[in-house]
Amino acid sequence: MNLNYLYVLIFLFINLNVWSQKLAGSENKIYEAIDVFVAKPTAQNLKTLTKTETDFWKNTQLKSEDELLAIVILICNKAYYENQFGHSQNAIKSYEKGWQTYQKNKLKNYDIIEYCLKPLGNLYTLLGDYENAENTIKQYYFIANQDKNEAQKVAAILNLSNVYQNTGSAIKAIDLIEKTIQTEKLTATQKGILLNNLGANYIVTAPQSSSKQNSYEEAEKTLLNAIVFLKKDKSQNETLSNAYQNLAKLNIERNDLGKAANYFEKAKTEFYKTTNHEPRKIAKLYYQAAYLAFKQGKIADANQNNTAIFKTLIPNYSTLKNSLPDKNSLYAETVLLDALDLQASIYVSQNQLKSALKSYALSFHIEELFQSLLVYDNSKIVTQIRNRIRTEKCLSIYYSLYAKEKKQSYIESAFLLAEQTKSIVLKAHSQTNATRTREEKLIRQQLQKWNTLIVKEQQKLELANISKINEAIKKQNELMLLLKSKPTKTTNNNTTEFNLQQFYNKLEQDEATLVSYFFGEKTIYNFTVAKKKIALHEIVLKDPNRKTLFDFIALFNNANTITENPQDYNRLGNTTYELLKLPSDTKLQNLIIIPDGVLSFLPFESLLTQASKTTNFAQMPYLLNEFNVAYSNSASFYLNAVPFSKTKKTVLGIFPIFDNTPDALTFSKNELQSIKENFKGQFFENNTATFSNFKTNAANYSILHLSTHASSGDTETPASIKFFDEEVLYSELYDLSLHPDLVVLSACETGLGKLYKAEGPMSIARGFQMAGAQNLLFSLWKVNDFTTSVIMQHFYKNIKNKQSYFRANANAKRDFLKDATISNAKKSPYYWSAFVYYGNVTPHEKSADFIVYIISILGAIGLFLIFNRYQKWKNFKKSSKKQSIKK
Repeated sequence: MNLNYLYVLIFLFINLNVWSQKLAGSENKIYEAIDVFVAKPTAQNLKTLTKTETDFWKNTQLKSEDELLAIVILICNKAYYENQFGHSQNAIKSYEKGWQTYQKNKLKNYDIIEYCLKPLGNLYTLLGDYENAENTIKQYYFIANQDKNEAQKVAAILNLSNVYQNTGSAIKAIDLIEKTIQTEKLTATQKGILLNNLGANYIVTAPQSSSKQNSYEEAEKTLLNAIVFLKKDKSQNETLSNAYQNLAKLNIERNDLGKAANYFEKAKTEFYKTTNHEPRKIAKLYYQAAYLAFKQGKIADANQNNTAIFKTLIPNYSTLKNSLPDKNSLYAETVLLDALDLQASIYVSQNQLKSALKSYALSFHIEELFQSLLVYDNSKIVTQIRNRIRTEKCLSIYYSLYAKEKKQSYIESAFLLAEQTKSIVLKAHSQTNATRTREEKLIRQQLQKWNTLIVKEQQKLELANISKINEAIKKQNELMLLLKSKPTKTTNNNTTEFNLQQFYNKLEQDEATLVSYFFGEKTIYNFTVAKKKIALHEIVLKDPNRKTLFDFIALFNNANTITENPQDYNRLGNTTYELLKLPSDTKLQNLIIIPDGVLSFLPFESLLTQASKTTNFAQMPYLLNEFNVAYSNSASFYLNAVPFSKTKKTVLGIFPIFDNTPDALTFSKNELQSIKENFKGQFFENNTATFSNFKTNAANYSILHLSTHASSGDTETPASIKFFDEEVLYSELYDLSLHPDLVVLSACETGLGKLYKAEGPMSIARGFQMAGAQNLLFSLWKVNDFTTSVIMQHFYKNIKNKQSYFRANANAKRDFLKDATISNAKKSPYYWSAFVYYGNVTPHEKSADFIVYIISILGAIGLFLIFNRYQKWKNFKKSSKKQSIKK
């Protein structure tokens, strides 16, 4: 053998050996660091563990699979203790990093579900990040199903039911658990855990159940059955404690406080049989004790337990009696939120109303912290439900304080607070979209793309491709983590100051009255703003008031309901008008409505301002006869309305028409012809009316008109709109960049969708608003093809005659009612009041001429300054001449 070749082999052997020893050393160092930390898990040692992780990424050049697995194990251990120490957000970041590393490097031989994905999904649920929670849980269910790991599958189902319960879908959670119990082979412990969760969901649904008492009995039976199974497993003390807590909660609901106290004592006994509880779990037990004591009227005990919560969860909390925590010491934690809300209720019971408002203010601050952690809009919307309940209580306090002290500042504070609950996500999207980087926008577009794929695949039900859904969820998770890693400028909407004086001035300029509603669980609040003053009206939501309101809205479910019984319409139309306390002063003829809750589905123009018995629909005393009515999502949207930018009106028309199909829109052709007669533009008909053509051309026109079919969807199916080639979900419109002067959605139910009180309907109209459209005309129910074409003809004719969009809409309805060629039956409010206008009410002339006006003023000032300088110069020259002569 060649001697040089032998030397090379020896050299390589020595170096490979040294290299492998270095790798092994690195791997062993990681495991040693884990062992040392787990033996003594303190905050200081956690810093040391974090440094080991940092050094690994910094110093090791080539990382073997064994090393990477070791670092994943370190990260997951670190995350576990970060959560134990109360640092939930840090724990989430660590678990996310651990999962990313494991997935990216296709690692094996570690129970990634048990030690990473399960706790990560649970933490997402705790922080209200429900979409991430659902995605994570579904992902590890898929992995468990592939691995035939039945225990992890059951755990996934249990955790998924928790997500559904927290997002207001307790019925969905019940169906999921019942199906699992019936179809899966379960151990006694698994049955006990699932039955406990099932009982908790029954408690949640009981208040909405038609048979409340039966639901409570079913919940009790289920929970007692769960306890029988859980008692057999001594490792389940904590779950057993939770079952007893649920029974205590159930009996508080029933107002059987003695029985509740008995079950709570059993819960405490089981809880303290185990050790090393997380601080939040201890605090949660304190909260249950505080809440029970409050219900029993033991205020001192309630305060004591609440103080224990603050001491447990907040470092350096002041132990002064009944003192509230410092705002800067608070963080995103649901138990703190519950404790502060309870503290406010305690203050109210003691008639300390201003202290209650201070406690609620801290709760609102924590809600803002929660919102800042969320990526997905749906999660942000769902978490607003807690804010709504709290806001209603605050409005009640402000109403009481005003009744006692007659200070207008209380009414203004109440108005501003209610305003903060209106379309939070839509406002935030409008404010932040302009500051997002191109990269961030692209990531969000991809997120939306995968979300759409998931929704559309799920709609196939039994035919859905589970692998395809899982792959899409996987892609979503990767993009979500990427998005979280990108710094972005965000505007916190709740801290954006709303200028009341500017608001008053704009209303005065627009010669308008504004009525803003807050639709609560027990009360509707009406804020009427006119002549630089806010009036607050309280509308109690008890029968017959609630029934009147819902019965009136139900009249529009079917075209024949009103025409067959006009007397019923007369009665309900007037009683609903009186109930909603609308203004009667017609000196200001422009009325802006900010609806809320189910009021978003109510056509205010069709309310009757007087009692009436006529069967002639054209002669009924509609609110339309008194006011030009426009709508807005919030006072902020009204105040910050963007002026109409395009002085020359051109139309992009989308008219699929669907000739020779069951979906044919015959009168859509009349609508098209009418618009063409009044305005120039580009009009796509039949097979050219595609989504692609719409997207390509939308930015070039001032008015976007879509005459087609649309659907509001249902609780499971999202709202959608049809183009010739495809049906588009409302959420697919989000990432379009649209800034027209007006969007006209001449289709059925374009303003309807799944309703969230804090945000409004998830409708096609909302899709266009999220895309950037600020002024829209859309429908509240299934519209008639013929009458819609007639109203649209009047509408566009009015626009051509220089009427503002909002006046053109009001006048189109009046023109329709005056039209002698239309039968009385077709003049039913069902046919003419479906279309509502949301947007700017300032006339186009003012918007367009405002810039000219400003330029004219600036020009006049400039001429004045020039002339003034010229006069001074002339005077100076004269003076100089005089002085020279004298010399």
